[in-house]
Amino acid sequence: MQNYDVIIVGAGSMGMAAGYYLAKQGVRTLMIDAFDPPHTMGSHHGDTRIIRHAYGEGKQYVPLALRAQQLWSELEQASGMPIFAKTGVLNAGPLNCPFLNEIRESAEQYSLPLEVLSADEVTQRWPGINLPSDYYGCLEPTSGVLYPENGIRAYRELALASGATLLTNTPVTQLEPAGNGVIVHTESASYHGDKVLLSAGAWNGSLLDSLGLSIPLTPTRKTIAWFGADESKYSADGFPAFIFRLHDSMFYGFPSFDGSGVKIGRHDGGQAIDPDKLERTFGTYLSDEGDVRSFLEAYMPGAAGPLRQGKVCIYTMTPDEHFVIDRHPEHPQLVFAAGFSGHGFKFASAIGEATSQLLVEGASALDLSMFSWKRFSCPS
Repeated sequence: MQNYDVIIVGAGSMGMAAGYYLAKQGVRTLMIDAFDPPHTMGSHHGDTRIIRHAYGEGKQYVPLALRAQQLWSELEQASGMPIFAKTGVLNAGPLNCPFLNEIRESAEQYSLPLEVLSADEVTQRWPGINLPSDYYGCLEPTSGVLYPENGIRAYRELALASGATLLTNTPVTQLEPAGNGVIVHTESASYHGDKVLLSAGAWNGSLLDSLGLSIPLTPTRKTIAWFGADESKYSADGFPAFIFRLHDSMFYGFPSFDGSGVKIGRHDGGQAIDPDKLERTFGTYLSDEGDVRSFLEAYMPGAAGPLRQGKVCIYTMTPDEHFVIDRHPEHPQLVFAAGFSGHGFKFASAIGEATSQLLVEGASALDLSMFSWKRFSCPS
């Protein structure tokens, strides 16, 4: 049986980044993925992701976001691939919206650039936005858009160049703790790792269950869509990425890159699914197009043109929508990163680095305590 210092189970966004940071240190690293990353079977496809620094989900995320931005920049330089576009990010919502309040407090605490704009100021700057008078906006001018598939592709190439091994189209069937290590079984072979990182996205829950650790992780079917738009108003040359926190829902989207149309998704909602039985046809539910078209018609009518394309992906949700990054309580040689709840990709670079530190050094440079599994109190 081949032995590795670290085996990574799930080489998507977090796993591929961790593989690079391990391999560049000379750690003998095996990455195993059920598909061939970057791919369309998980949570990282769809061309673009938002990265923001002043964080409405909690000020605790800001150091992680800033480190992630720095590492994405380093990856761009090391790989020569385009990874980040500084479009700015507009957050909008009603007055006294807790999400926007947290953004403002985050910006103040960490001295982050932030422009607070009235509804009139928003619509004057971006005529394509129809913002109600009792709403306002917070613009992060130094934030923007990541190209996730390029990010994963870059980490893959650099990890392999640094000596990592990657097995693609190889589902893991079992994790078997053995002494101070873990045996990773696939259909065709087994491998021994002194340590293991489990970062298998929607498949984390079943693998953790088999190891006696029950964490509330809910894979959820989500959709994104691109619509024909007035390029004079919504082009990436002048229009920001955006998040709208409405009274009863939350939408996010992207300007039109190279005439591709405005991309839009709904953050809340979706259908709980078994990831092995996911209905991947866009349009299966009326809400696939209906929800996002209704938003555009109300708030960005010039972007509610013909449907260009739609795609299906997966969120893996925790009850509080915060991540889970920790060690297995009975098998500390196994670290897991799970439950990224639809807002995790932007942090993949920093989480990859942090989990590599947990595996090699026993602790991460960033404080990950808020992501402990213990907050759910669900050991078997």
